[in-house]
Parts: sequence; structure tokens; C-alpha cells
Amino acid sequence: MSYLIGENMTGGYGKGADILHDCTIAVDKGEIAVIVGPNGAGKSTAMKAVFGMLSLHGGSVRLDGKDIGKLSPQARVHAGMGFVPQNANVFTSMTVQENLEMGAYIREDDFTGTMEKVFDLFPILKEKRKQHAGELSGGQRQQVAVGRALMTKPKVLMLDEPTAGVSPIVMDELFDRIIEVARLGIAILMVEQNARQALNIADKGYVLVQGRNRFTDTGAALLANPEVRKSFLGG
Repeated sequence: MSYLIGENMTGGYGKGADILHDCTIAVDKGEIAVIVGPNGAGKSTAMKAVFGMLSLHGGSVRLDGKDIGKLSPQARVHAGMGFVPQNANVFTSMTVQENLEMGAYIREDDFTGTMEKVFDLFPILKEKRKQHAGELSGGQRQQVAVGRALMTKPKVLMLDEPTAGVSPIVMDELFDRIIEVARLGIAILMVEQNARQALNIADKGYVLVQGRNRFTDTGAALLANPEVRKSFLGG
């Protein structure tokens, strides 16, 4: 059984039409699972559903075997889920260190060791820890956002388009860091527009089309699938 699974999820936002239709997304500890697909496929919606940001009227979400479908997003953070949204994911008027400290708001223990681990993972953040996050480059802000989520000591880290708007070099660097996070035993669930590069690091991949699972396989198998390559990866 997967550590985190959103199974047969059906639902959408408010009273509007359903966006997800019987959609299943799962990830295990130490794994990287990537959700890809065309624009409007429901990728970010699937992740938000798993995090409790929209109501489902079909399916279930389980964490470590427990049904968490009725938990708020805040309660899911306390249960061990970290979520990094695509936009507005740092406090621009605060320093890098203050942003990381904000990430530890649920902690009652000494979190200095965790901060040191974040600085080890993202050395540039240690160098710029007294600088305001609003002065950083896009790629550095993403590192702050991921670092802040790691301060909660999550068992699952969810990333919505972590490489949006960054250069290819920065994208490669971010993916390297994401691999390192997974090696710590943390489950990574990621929505990514750069499908080919994301599947290259994925243990598991989900191709969604109109809110439904179209293909589910290992990242390597999806990259090698001629239909996936032709329809979703540009040949």
C-alpha cells in the first residue's frame, strides 16, 4: 500500500462541474511521483484534492493507511504533509531565515538542526539568510519555498510546478535537490510542466487528460512509451 494515495477522486471547486473523474494518484516514502499532462488536464487540481483544498464527492485520500478526507489542509500539515504552491510561496518582505522560521510554526521542539539541514541542501540560502526573499532570483525563491516546507519535517512534500519560470540550468539544479530530499525518505509528489525532464527523475508518473488517468507507469516506461512521447512529450 502506498504511503499517500488519493484514490478514485471525483470532484471540483465549489458547485462547478467536476474537474477530476475517478483519478488516482499515489506515492511512497522515498519515491518521486510526477503528475504531467496538457494544460487544463487537472494536474494541480489533483494535488490540491490530495491536500484537502477542494471537496471530493467520490473517492478517498489516505495517509499511512488512515483516511484523511475530512482533515483541513492545516490538519494535513500537522499529519506530515508539506505543500509548496506555484505562486506567492515566499514572504517577500521577510529574510530567508525568517521565511524558514515561519515554516517551523507547528514545531514545539528545537528546529535549528532542521534549518542546518536545509542550509546544507541549499547552500545559497545560508549565504543569503539575512537577505529579504523579495530580492532573490526566481530559482532562489523556489529554494526558500521548498526549504520552508521542509522545516515542518514532512513525511510527504508536494510541489506544484516547482520549476515554473526558471532557466534550464536552475531547473536541473532544483531537480537534483528534489532527488536529495527523496533520498532522505520523504515522499515527493510533484506537478510539473517540463514533463520530459520531470519523468526523467520520477520513480512513478501519472499522465492526466481531462481529469482522468490516461497513463500510469514508471518514469522510464512513460518516457519510452511511443504514444506518450508523441502526444505529450513532443515526439
